[in-house]
Amino acid sequence: MSIVDRVRREVERNALRARNGIKMAAGVSRVRTGLTPRDLVWRNGRASLYRYRNDDIRYRPPLLIVFSVVSRAYILDLTPGNSFVEHLLNGGFDVYLLEWGEADERDALNGFEYYADGAIPAAIREVCTRSNADEVSILGYCFGGVLTLLHGAHHPDAPIRSHTVMACPVDYEPMSLGTAMLGGGDIEDLLGDDGNLPADLVYSAFRSLTPTADITGYADLLEKLWNDDYVKAYQAMNGWASDHVPLAGRLARQMSSQLLEQNALVEDTFVLGGDRVSLKSITVPFLAVLGERDHIVPAEAASPVMDLVGSEQKTELRLPAGHIGLVVGRTAAKTTVPTIVEFLQNQSEEL
Repeated sequence: MSIVDRVRREVERNALRARNGIKMAAGVSRVRTGLTPRDLVWRNGRASLYRYRNDDIRYRPPLLIVFSVVSRAYILDLTPGNSFVEHLLNGGFDVYLLEWGEADERDALNGFEYYADGAIPAAIREVCTRSNADEVSILGYCFGGVLTLLHGAHHPDAPIRSHTVMACPVDYEPMSLGTAMLGGGDIEDLLGDDGNLPADLVYSAFRSLTPTADITGYADLLEKLWNDDYVKAYQAMNGWASDHVPLAGRLARQMSSQLLEQNALVEDTFVLGGDRVSLKSITVPFLAVLGERDHIVPAEAASPVMDLVGSEQKTELRLPAGHIGLVVGRTAAKTTVPTIVEFLQNQSEEL
């Protein structure tokens, strides 16, 4: 490329940078997320169960995804063509999503018992009823994976065909996020007037893990501000990364005590509803997906689950990806989703 061509290209890109910068500053270029059609089919408090529409269901049992408790679930359905849920639907599954909503004063007393012993089994029953199925495949993302593990361990006879967890923290020794969010003092001093851990504290804990991320992110954005696709992806991802929800107060206390202080999952001493539960009770086909560049749930925090569960058929998928890269972007489309789809299909019946 000649000097003249390079200059002309840079002039054109600067014009596009100015245009996109003005749009972003004015707030007129917001990206719409979570567009895959779905229906709200069940609700319990702030917890909501959605069923995604699919006219090409080729496998059963249905798949129930359980999301985390401190962020929004639309990261799994970010934008058309870059949607984890969309890939699963294309794989022929009847997909449901259980998300927890935004905790308020009515949720301050919700602990592990509510999530693992109450809402998840109720959602499973609803899925089975609506899909005319006897069991489900279950997939837990991030802390949603912890909740599914506790449910499966406490209820080994639950109607679960297979169990998948993604970026799921079980060893809290290397979990800097947990310490940033709940450690460093009396948990009671961190709770808000509604009895819950405030969303801005959750956000600050996430930001503390990568203190220079904003600077490098803005630098990359400035360089690529001329690229419409990059700008849209940046806005969608950056919007989600700063969009957190409060954490139920009772759950925060239990996490601080049983996970951070006692590391009870690894030590096999976890108590749920007065019962000691062990992940060895989980014996269904099992898949664990983790990212080797995950700074939120490091690989060393997620990988011990392979030794903790009692399943004879269990597989670990390690990917050169970060926490979000497991479900968004090229790694997700090329490796994560195809592997999960293959695992689920192998545990399913073809219609």
